[in-house]
Amino acid sequence: MEAAFGADYPASLDVDSPEQIARWRPFVQWLLALPHFVVLYALGILSGVVAVVSWFVILFTGKLPIGLAGVQVMYLRYSNRVTAYAGFLLEPYPPFTFGTEDRDPGEYAGVRVDFTSQLEDRNRLTTFFRYILAIPHFIALFFVGIAASVAWFIGAFAVLFTGSWPEGLRRFVIGSMRWTLRVNAYTVLLTDEYPPFSLD
Repeated sequence: MEAAFGADYPASLDVDSPEQIARWRPFVQWLLALPHFVVLYALGILSGVVAVVSWFVILFTGKLPIGLAGVQVMYLRYSNRVTAYAGFLLEPYPPFTFGTEDRDPGEYAGVRVDFTSQLEDRNRLTTFFRYILAIPHFIALFFVGIAASVAWFIGAFAVLFTGSWPEGLRRFVIGSMRWTLRVNAYTVLLTDEYPPFSLD
């Protein structure tokens, strides 16, 4: 299992944050995102069911049907858009769109989430042990997630008082989202390529 460089991984995230953010947004934007959280909760349940179905399908056929891959693509893209908005990384409200194509159609300016779903020649062995193989990432992301929460908290006050994110904190938060996306894409079986331990 050779780890890819971050930029070459089959799941990628780019967030183009503006230099200035309205100062009120850190304390209100997550409330505005509540309708999206409801949708995201339902999509999360669907994603979990599809992951189990995909596991069995890949073990028996060595392939991932495009329809199952599309559900995971939709969920992961939607989740990252909502996270970026609720985390006041950008101001435009995310659309209620549910595209299943690998290439981000670009309806949400500022957030781009692209995939290269692996449909053929799947590795049955790594599929069978997928969650065990991902344990090192789960442990690392536990600590990265704590650090990212602290960074978000500090960022909220920075935006409140200055109207902008400190660049280092912003890069770290987006990097943590990027790392999480790659691990999620791996665990829901969109790819057999082991994710890198990287924020880039």
